[in-house]
This record gives sequence, C-alpha cells and structure tokens, in this order.
Amino acid sequence: MPSARIVLKRIFFSMLVGLAIGIGINEVSFLFLRETARPPKVIELVIPAGTAASIERGETPPSIPSAMTFVVGDTLLVRNNDVANHELGPLWIPAGASASLTLDTAQSFAYDCSFQAGNYFDLDVREPLTASTRLYGILYSGVPLGILIALYAIIMPSRKKNDPQENVQP
Repeated sequence: MPSARIVLKRIFFSMLVGLAIGIGINEVSFLFLRETARPPKVIELVIPAGTAASIERGETPPSIPSAMTFVVGDTLLVRNNDVANHELGPLWIPAGASASLTLDTAQSFAYDCSFQAGNYFDLDVREPLTASTRLYGILYSGVPLGILIALYAIIMPSRKKNDPQENVQP
C-alpha cells in the first residue's frame, strides 16, 4: 500500500490533469458557441428595397439571412426599406418604418415571414455564454475526471526503485 504522502501527491496531480483536460475539452466546445459569448444588444435586420418584388419572382433576397442566433435579452430591430409592408411573426412592419422584438426567452422560433421566399424565418435564442458558464463547464467535467484519474492512480501499484543490492547475483 502506498504511503499517505504518495496518495495525496497522486490525488493532487490527478485533479490537475483532470482539470487540464476539462479546460481543453470545454474551450474547444466553447469555440462553437462564441456567437453567444456577449451581452445582449440591439441587432438590426434591414429589408432592402425591392424585396417584395424578389419574393414574387420566387427569389431569395441575398442580404437577408434565413435564420439568426440571438442571446436572451437581445432586441431584433427590423427596418423596412421596401415599398411593401412586411410581417415577421408578431411584428407588422409598414413600408419605410421599423419594428422591434425583445427576445427574453431561450427558445427556437419559426415565425411566418413575408420577406423570405420560404415564408418563414428561424430565430434561435440562447442563454448568453458567460465566464461563470465556462467555469461551471470546466468544473463539471474536470473534477469528476480528476477523481476518476485519482482513483485509478491510487489503486495502481507504485513502481519501486531498483535497489542495487537486489540486483546482485550470487
């Protein structure tokens, strides 16, 4: 059985390794979520002139995305520069005017939309990625992993250093 000092040393280094792996895994996954690593803001969507005519011809307006991702608390401001009135879910946007929608719930929406060829617009509202979210992710993955590595390190027999007296052959 290893001494208490060796066991504590193994636990300490195992926890460090687990946290390091947790940091690596989580930071890679957070790279894919960086669009939500910001505070809420006002995001403007402009409906360009000639959009209604493009939709009538079955074309998709090139400057308007078919889906957008937001953070809880964002406000979508839709500015209509077209000559026709448009609709986006609960918003009615008269020609030359604007309307806004505050997104206060993390949810995915598929709104009816008059300025898309497919007549719908996807809004994905996510919780913002904060420093505490990142820390929780690291701790929730790194600590259990560190504990598993520590358990494995404790039950593994330690390598004994070769004693020069033991290798002497008669």
